[in-house]
Amino acid sequence: MIDEGQAFRVAVVDDDRSSLESLESLLESAGYSVRVFGSAASLIESDGLARIDCLISDVGLPAMNGFELLRAAKTLRPRLPVILITGRIELIEQSRTNPGHSAIFQKPFDGRELLATLRKVIWTRPGT
Repeated sequence: MIDEGQAFRVAVVDDDRSSLESLESLLESAGYSVRVFGSAASLIESDGLARIDCLISDVGLPAMNGFELLRAAKTLRPRLPVILITGRIELIEQSRTNPGHSAIFQKPFDGRELLATLRKVIWTRPGT
């Protein structure tokens, strides 16, 4: 659970509906306020980047992939924590040449590890 009754806001972007629902359920059960998006464009068009404390995004998104979304997010919010997720091991390797993310997880991942990482990146970001 989140300390001090503060519901941090997390946006999750994934084009896989079941992944979105699973992450939404996991994060809400831990006390986070969650908004889900099926594409990078839908997040950007909603102006959702301005109203979140952390972004969790799949890397393998159509049109604008997770690395491109990471760059766009960091342009608008340089200190925004971004956690990437992917089912493809080669994208884990590629993440080393795409700096700026707080962490990357390979699917399937341990929900407790994701929550621990999320808590760490939110509570240790500048200005918190």
